[in-house]
Amino acid sequence: MASPNTRVVTADTEAAAWHVRLGVRSVSTRTIEEFFAWRSEPANAEAYRRVEKVWAATGKLSGDSQIRAAVAEAMERKVDRNAKKRLPRTLFGAAAVTAAVVLSMGIWFWHQARTVFTTDIGEQQVVQLADGSTVRLDTGSQIQVRFERDKRRIELERGQALFTVAHDADRPFVVSAGSARVTAVGTVFDVRRTGGDVRVTLVSGAVDVARAADAPPSRLRAGQQARVTLKAVTTRAVDVDTETSWTDGRIVFEDTPLREAVAEVNRYLTDGIDLEAGEWADVPINGVFRAGDREAFASAAAEGLSLRSSVKPDGTLLLSKRTNN
Repeated sequence: MASPNTRVVTADTEAAAWHVRLGVRSVSTRTIEEFFAWRSEPANAEAYRRVEKVWAATGKLSGDSQIRAAVAEAMERKVDRNAKKRLPRTLFGAAAVTAAVVLSMGIWFWHQARTVFTTDIGEQQVVQLADGSTVRLDTGSQIQVRFERDKRRIELERGQALFTVAHDADRPFVVSAGSARVTAVGTVFDVRRTGGDVRVTLVSGAVDVARAADAPPSRLRAGQQARVTLKAVTTRAVDVDTETSWTDGRIVFEDTPLREAVAEVNRYLTDGIDLEAGEWADVPINGVFRAGDREAFASAAAEGLSLRSSVKPDGTLLLSKRTNN
């Protein structure tokens, strides 16, 4: 049996190798799964955390001759082919996010102190951060990442993102979105920014939500949502599955006014839907639709509300009053 000291040295060597393997722009799903399987062992997770701290402190890990030698040695090892069999099955884990239904997705690994991630209209992207946290970006979203020695900072500049935070009591995970500040250590939460309005939905764990950096925070429990405006922070209980349905390509409407439903559907479309003014715009609708499926939504709305659906010359789809000819 190998001694504990031998295992620590091996873990450090492998951690350095993984840091290099994941430091390229595009990494395969298989590599991601192998990394999570390797990191599921506590000794490996701790070794990887040590490497990340050294990287954050020096900014030039690859320049160390001993690290280069360790990497060279570790890269010659064969990856355990049974690693995938040991992967835990979690709701928001790597296995789940690779099963995209209707949205194009990219999985990127970056190991930089500061960087920006952006999604186009109709696109989602899953980002694996250097600390082991993951961020899933929804359509038309952008975040800026900056890791410091004592804090992990994320700026949600627009759109929506689901954060699955790796536990690190020494470095709080802080998400800024407009006037909102969300602080977590290890948890899963969703943040959506629409102009000056920010909504924070807690899936699991605990987060503190504040209106500004120096304002008293509000502690959220799982199943709660905070709405942050320039004037106040208000909280309410929500259905988490509904609020995070976008993560598996669904849009759920529950007594949603048609005008609001159209605006939500349009977030995923380059050629969107125009709604003619009329009393039907405020009629509440219910249903579950695939994100990006314009025709299915328009057809259901037209049939249910006796509207006419037609395509305009510019490619947008118009929902208007049905005329009797």
